[in-house]
Amino acid sequence: MIKVGIVGGTGYTGVELLRLLAAHPQVQLTAITSRKEDGMPVADMFPSLRGYVSLAFSTPEKAKLTECDVVFFATPHGVAMAQARELLAAGVKVIDLAADFRIKDTAVFEKWYGMPHSCPDLLDEAVYGLPEVNREAIRNARLIGLPGCYPTSMQLGFAPLLAQGKALVNESALIADCKSGVSGAGRKAEVHTLLAEASDNFKAYGVKGHRHLPETTQGLQAIAGRKIGLTFVPHLVPMIRGIHSTLYATILPEARNTDFQALYEQHFRNEPFVDVMPPGSHPETRSVRASNKLRIAVHRPEGGDLLVILVVEDNLVKGAAGQGVQCMNIMFGLDETAGLKQVPVLP
Repeated sequence: MIKVGIVGGTGYTGVELLRLLAAHPQVQLTAITSRKEDGMPVADMFPSLRGYVSLAFSTPEKAKLTECDVVFFATPHGVAMAQARELLAAGVKVIDLAADFRIKDTAVFEKWYGMPHSCPDLLDEAVYGLPEVNREAIRNARLIGLPGCYPTSMQLGFAPLLAQGKALVNESALIADCKSGVSGAGRKAEVHTLLAEASDNFKAYGVKGHRHLPETTQGLQAIAGRKIGLTFVPHLVPMIRGIHSTLYATILPEARNTDFQALYEQHFRNEPFVDVMPPGSHPETRSVRASNKLRIAVHRPEGGDLLVILVVEDNLVKGAAGQGVQCMNIMFGLDETAGLKQVPVLP
């Protein structure tokens, strides 16, 4: 059994990790940390876990994290990099759900996250945890920087177009129009996520620059092996879970005869968590709710030169906790789908 610790178990991604790992056949939940809730049974805070998780929250000092095989950080940015070195030295693998190990350039990280990076030397070995792109690197990794929720949808949505060794679309002018449910903002109390503020409302934000932009650009350029240009506009929608990303790319004249539906189907043919839907499909966020599935539909309106890719995922699962479990499975040589076969929840 894999002994698992979770640092920061009181947020939405923390409880999602608990939900998934409690049902994982090869996992022993060993430690859940929270300074504020030290001593409180997990099931008292999250009644949905009653009968599934018997642990109580404890401070990091009491948790004996160095005795775990892997530790997940479901914490604010900056926490994992303060503790990762000690855990790695003890032979513990680390999977960070925050941004500490996503961006390779420390100057870029510090610009977008407003804090110095305390262990830049670890960035060289940190592996970006997007299995459909970096599976082999993940297999041998001991430190994972998990992608953000928006970047997961954008990178997987554009990946087949950029991974062909030659340009099929205008890579200098990719556009991502993305919408997320309110849980993407986390469990902390903020005015813009109050029911009276977020409900019955729809808005864009971060248009002049969002911290997921440099991460996504870095990832897309790694897939393409060349520079790309991306315009990313996120929106907040009045629902709890889900991301819907509508991606746009202009087809180059020399690629007009490409069968893009076949291209996507071939690219993801062996991916257990990516579903390329039939031509003409319009995936809905509820079709992936509470699951690790990501669904993609490819459209070419009126057979023209604009390609429209629709991508949906659950921001807390494939966009966060589920992807972390998927990486853990790969790192420990398990079936990649272990603990992640939940059927999406309807209605």
